[in-house]
Amino acid sequence: MDEDDRARLAEFVTSRTPALMRVAYLLTGDRHAAEDLFQSALAKTIPRWRTLRHADPEGYLRTVMYREQVSWWRRLRRRRETALTGAAEAVQPDPSGGIDVRLAMRAALRLLPPAQRTVLVLRYYEDLTETQVAEALGCTVGTVRSRTHRAVTRLRQLMPDVELLEVRR
Repeated sequence: MDEDDRARLAEFVTSRTPALMRVAYLLTGDRHAAEDLFQSALAKTIPRWRTLRHADPEGYLRTVMYREQVSWWRRLRRRRETALTGAAEAVQPDPSGGIDVRLAMRAALRLLPPAQRTVLVLRYYEDLTETQVAEALGCTVGTVRSRTHRAVTRLRQLMPDVELLEVRR
């Protein structure tokens, strides 16, 4: 990689890391796992950086993150880990209006299976179409629809007092 490519890569990483870390966090539900996901995707993107000169490097990196996340859930099915209870830091309540809903939503999203959480993030945070989500995850549009439906139904069960936005089709 020449100096020009290194400078372009450094500028890209500096400017886009916060947004990409938010996406990684929404996909994983955990800050440390999000950092691992982002670093893993970046490590896979850097060797191809020269060929991404005319392409969209952020789109490529996001696709790598989505597919990496799918690979991680598939590995999790084979190997279950037990989370330690009480290890998380206590969260102080925030008196501002929307923060409590956001925290409740974040907690509810963490209770969803990774596949459902990922579909919701791609559909509603990333604002991708069902077709784009299916392509990113390597599944059918029907699978995206059923996972979205199940995830929204489960969120409504977990958060009955919160008015959720209607599912867009």
